[in-house]
Amino acid sequence: MKTNRTFPFRLYMVTDQKACLGRDFFWVLEEAIKGGVDLVQIREKELFERDFITKAQRAKEICAKYNVPLIVNDSLSVAKAVNANGVHIGQSDSSMDIAKELLGENFPVGLSIEKLHQLESSGASKAWYYGVSPVFSTPTKTDTITEWGLEGIQSIKRITNKPLVAIGNIKIDNAKQVIEAGADCLAVVSAICSAESPEEAAASIRNEIEKAILT
Repeated sequence: MKTNRTFPFRLYMVTDQKACLGRDFFWVLEEAIKGGVDLVQIREKELFERDFITKAQRAKEICAKYNVPLIVNDSLSVAKAVNANGVHIGQSDSSMDIAKELLGENFPVGLSIEKLHQLESSGASKAWYYGVSPVFSTPTKTDTITEWGLEGIQSIKRITNKPLVAIGNIKIDNAKQVIEAGADCLAVVSAICSAESPEEAAASIRNEIEKAILT
């Protein structure tokens, strides 16, 4: 599998404060990066905007130490305030056109794709990557009806050249299969954030990704 120069990332961590199980959020983040996470999305659904900005600024400082880009989930204003490296939007969040208008036409915007017809939606072609969600059903994503499965990854790979980030109950046991099915990158939440050692968990998943790439 060749590396996409505009999206060379393989292991994408989506943060979840609750999944950190009471441990220091920034410790979990840095340990995960040490283990091989090369792209981070900070996701906060419950913080006030000013608190989200403060948290994102500190996360960005940690990411910058390791030359890892930080993406902000959903909030265009927070992404702009902290000068994030990208933003991720879902189908029910801000539109691609609004994101590009506020942040700039060249600003990297990832887009969640939950059904094939959404590839034809307005602005979808402007996405930096497609977040294929969910690959497998997961307790952290309860607002979706279906799951893609490995066949779904294969089907979307056949009709788009966009980088595919697979998310949804991704863990060490299925990481290799998902990459082999056509995903370019794996987005992981609980399997890293809740692990006893986030560094070791990230390293193990990263190892499975590398094995899949080499086969």
